[in-house]
Amino acid sequence: MHSDPIADLLTRIRNGAQAHHTSVDIPHSKIKIEILKILEAEGYVTSHEVVNETKFPTIRIQLRYDAKRKPIITEIKRISKPGLRIYKSASEIRPIRSGLATRIVSTSQGLMTDREARKRKVGGEILCEVY
Repeated sequence: MHSDPIADLLTRIRNGAQAHHTSVDIPHSKIKIEILKILEAEGYVTSHEVVNETKFPTIRIQLRYDAKRKPIITEIKRISKPGLRIYKSASEIRPIRSGLATRIVSTSQGLMTDREARKRKVGGEILCEVY
């Protein structure tokens, strides 16, 4: 059992990309599916699917690389941790890396990117950032 399943998801994606794997398998959960939908919409991963090959369902993530076989995700890191939660209001959520990086925010309206949270004027917990 993992104490922080989101950090486990991010670590598996990071390690798989550094090892140039085409896909990575992770244990299934609803929040991981929502995070992967955002990563897929932003173009960081190719696709994801739920696989029921074993007793427990898993999620298979197809990682994305550029033409030179370099990973699209150069850095993916957890911001708000179980020991130290980071909350920001809509006015405090600023673009990072000139707007090229994406932060995933858990709001009262569900998970969304930082751009969408600023547009809807909602704040929340900053889960991670990807670039």
